[in-house]
Amino acid sequence: MDRTDRDVVPLGEATRTWFLISLQTFGGPAGQIAVMQRTLVDERRWIGERRFLHALSYCMLLPGPEAQQLAIYIGWLLNGILGGLIAGVLFVLPGVLALLGLSWLYVAHGDTALVSGLFVGLAPAVLAIVIQAVLRVGRRALGHRSLLALAVGAFAALAVFGLPFPVVLVGAALLGWLLARRDPGILNAAGHGAQRDGPAPLIPDEALHHARPSQRRNAGILAGGVVLWLLPVAIAALVLGRNSVLVDQGVFFAGTALVTFGGAYAVLAYVAQRAVETYGWLSGAEMVKGLAMAETTPGPLIMVVQFVAFLGAYRNPGSLDPWAAALLASLLTTWVTFVPCFLFIFLGAPYVERLRGNSGLSAALTGITAAVVGVIANLAVYFALHTLFTSTEDLAWGPFRLLAPVWSSYDVVAVVIAALAGVLLFAANWSVLRTLAVCACVGILSTLLT
Repeated sequence: MDRTDRDVVPLGEATRTWFLISLQTFGGPAGQIAVMQRTLVDERRWIGERRFLHALSYCMLLPGPEAQQLAIYIGWLLNGILGGLIAGVLFVLPGVLALLGLSWLYVAHGDTALVSGLFVGLAPAVLAIVIQAVLRVGRRALGHRSLLALAVGAFAALAVFGLPFPVVLVGAALLGWLLARRDPGILNAAGHGAQRDGPAPLIPDEALHHARPSQRRNAGILAGGVVLWLLPVAIAALVLGRNSVLVDQGVFFAGTALVTFGGAYAVLAYVAQRAVETYGWLSGAEMVKGLAMAETTPGPLIMVVQFVAFLGAYRNPGSLDPWAAALLASLLTTWVTFVPCFLFIFLGAPYVERLRGNSGLSAALTGITAAVVGVIANLAVYFALHTLFTSTEDLAWGPFRLLAPVWSSYDVVAVVIAALAGVLLFAANWSVLRTLAVCACVGILSTLLT
């Protein structure tokens, strides 16, 4: 059982804060991590930067959306299992509702000027949020030149050499361990020591929730979690038959949830191939539109699977009404995608917390944290290429692989809106929500005028 005398922060206040965070989770993991870091570490000061990065490093090792898992982890630290459940559910709820509405709008009315304009405004604005995340995390995590080199190396490994994400993380953990053995001062420079922890947290580390790991606790969480995770798929199979599209989607996306190392981008190529070529749930062009919807709505980018399921079930409803099938498939896919995230955190976090003082683990996580900066930078470049340019090309020189823009395909409106968002965030110091609202209006206006 979790061990605390009371909630570290009032549960109502924590719930309101997680709800406000959930409305700002645009821009994929980079923007989401930036929002949580700014709200929880800098503004609320409920948790220190060192503890934040420690939790983030663990979440980066897990399959699934690391930003949502980070929210569950911190929610658990502040309010126990109930706090983790609230934080994790609220993190994805606005995105689920928004993407459900956009999926309905796409099927019912096709592309409209209003929806297109919304995407035109929001997508470039997200770039500024991602850049802010790189600067914020990098400023505190790369206090040593060796760690800066490690971050650059992680970026190059992903962007230039195309190495698998798990390989990059394992290599970063090993290098972090080796560097700390050679120079223990690296731990302090990375935020794992007492000298560097951002704003002083109002809540001491000792007051945060913790749990005593045990076989009984683990067995209860694992058994209950797995039953809840797969029960809707089993019910669909019993009621609709094994050949139902809902069962196919439930089984496929449940399996996908266990192999999504490296975030949504790492697995989207596989999802697109199976959904388009194997199952025929949607076309390749529609897969791109679904990704655009997921990128410009709050929540993890892997939420695009909801759009895939909606279209696939609507077009192959079986004995169900097409709209009912689409709604059920969308909710079922969301369920099997995100439930494992709670299991990973509730099972693993107590062990990670007990090992916080272990110098070897801290050194390995130091390396991972530095690599995370390179990962976020790589995501920023990927997002910029697909937002500011309408065409890209793959460049190859031997072992080197580089995704580059077709410079003549730059989007003037996107560049202007991205620059506007940068000015509002960095120069005017506007909030993320206020900046996104202005950019969305500019995007809609530009679409209506053209």
